Amino acid sequence: MRPETPQVTPERFAQGFTFSDYIAYAASAENLRREGTGGGSRHTLGDMSRAMAGWYATTPLSEWQADAMRRLAEHPDGPARVLVVSEEWSSDCRRDVPVFQRLAEAGALELRIFTRDGQRYGATPEPEDSPNADLMRQFLNRKPGGPYQSIPIAAFFDARWRYLYHYTEFPALYHKDTIQARLRARRPGESEGEAGQRYQRDWLALRESPFFRVWASACADEIISELHRRLLPG
Repeated sequence: MRPETPQVTPERFAQGFTFSDYIAYAASAENLRREGTGGGSRHTLGDMSRAMAGWYATTPLSEWQADAMRRLAEHPDGPARVLVVSEEWSSDCRRDVPVFQRLAEAGALELRIFTRDGQRYGATPEPEDSPNADLMRQFLNRKPGGPYQSIPIAAFFDARWRYLYHYTEFPALYHKDTIQARLRARRPGESEGEAGQRYQRDWLALRESPFFRVWASACADEIISELHRRLLPG
């Protein structure tokens, strides 16, 4: 049964990847043999480790974001560890997992990354074929129509392994579902096939646009703000 408050032991946490190890794993033959998004081949997307590493290299925190995270970590009950659940085929993971690493560095937090899926793509509402099902079950996205195995997850714990807060999927000001629905909608004169091809072009262009960097910054802001709120007296 899923506990009311997420829990992780030091031994379980230590089994996760560091950020650099996760980047190396994402490029490995072992990872590329696993099913990708929708159950397709990861080779269709190719090696996404370079994209994630590149995002990290070009998306530093602002001075004030880094300072705020450092102050939170210095609080007696502040964050000391962050547990991440990710799959590199996800554009949300490629955008936000490097941000989690930047936040961890700013606050000298220990970060460990776990894959959501096993060999097969997790298409079910709750995890089944995954060595990390015990972790994912604690952070299911229980929104209308759910639950969903939404990723990325970034769960923060203090030095005594007490749960503080977790971030899910994308920042609140990124209205992804609305954006995708509008991009997918057929336009006058388009066939269904043409609409699908145009959506793929528009979605790729959006991911490469400045807006994705705005949402990456919003991810950091949301996490910092939520951690601050939870550490306020009372």
